[in-house]
Formats: sequence, C-alpha cells, structure tokens
Amino acid sequence: MTTPQTETPAAEVLEQEFLLIRAKILEIAAKLDRLDRAEGSANDAQLRQVQAGLKILQETEPGRAERVQLAFSLDYEDGWREKYLGK
Repeated sequence: MTTPQTETPAAEVLEQEFLLIRAKILEIAAKLDRLDRAEGSANDAQLRQVQAGLKILQETEPGRAERVQLAFSLDYEDGWREKYLGK
C-alpha cells in the first residue's frame, strides 16, 4: 500500500536550497566573467546554448530543467548510432 506524498511548502524548499542555489549562481557568474576576460572568440553555437539556458532559467513556468536539457541537446538524427558510436 502506498501513502500519498505531501508537498513541501515553497518557503521550506527555498530555505533548504538557498545556499546551494546561491553558490551555483555565483559559480556561473564567475565562469561567464572568465569567458569575458578571455582573448579571442568563443564557439558561437555553444555560447548561444549557454545564453538560451540562462534565458530559460529566468522563466517562471514549470519544467525549466527539461527545457534547459533540450537547449543543450542535439536534434534527433537517423543513423546517430553509426555516426557517434561507429556501430
């Protein structure tokens, strides 16, 4: 027999996760600053993916994790196994 799970209040979730969220945001900011200071140009496709991911994080609709994953994923391609795995 399974028991129904109760939802954790948002305030409690934020209290539990705040420092980790803060740390990860600071880490991303530091990496973007490092990129800004670097010489030369970056891979435009990768930079667009990062920018798309950051934009998704600012959205308020549920499912951000899935949308970020999709932003960094390749489109489905027939024959992908042969191309990437040589099988």
